[in-house]
Amino acid sequence: MGEIDDAIERADREGFTRQPPKTLQARINFLIKQLKTTKAVAAEIGVSQRSVERYRKGERKHPPQAIAERIDAAVRARWQPQVRRRRRKQAATTGITVETRARFGYTAPVGTTDDGRFRRLTVHLPPAYAQRLFNAREAGAGDQQMRQIIAEGFKEIYFQDGGARATGLSDVTLNDIDYLDLDY
Repeated sequence: MGEIDDAIERADREGFTRQPPKTLQARINFLIKQLKTTKAVAAEIGVSQRSVERYRKGERKHPPQAIAERIDAAVRARWQPQVRRRRRKQAATTGITVETRARFGYTAPVGTTDDGRFRRLTVHLPPAYAQRLFNAREAGAGDQQMRQIIAEGFKEIYFQDGGARATGLSDVTLNDIDYLDLDY
């Protein structure tokens, strides 16, 4: 996963109206309910079917750290899909706020500086960029493609102020991300 994917996941988790199951048994039971069989759960988390059955019965309560992390990731990925859809639909109509500290570079006309430098920005991007970002993620776009969508939004909203300034600015790039957070 890239930085943008991680930021979207964090924003999704912040929107949970209920917390996911806490105990190992409850998590396994939730996964079985979602995936229908212990065999499917075993394939999802990378253990044997018998291990899943032991976790379900409570015979094994402490899986290795790597397996516990895979179980947690599988549960969180399936937890409250309606809440996620509703929040993303809302973001597609109201926009998203991107907070980042990254190196921005750009192509500018002759006689102006185009040296990239670190900036800390918090910018509210319009709904069109939110929709493009979610569509790209669902289509399996890489982190670089999603960075480009955010960079285009920054170019239009922050650097060009909706067309009021820096009209000669052509390409903005988002590099060396220190941190990136999304809110919607």
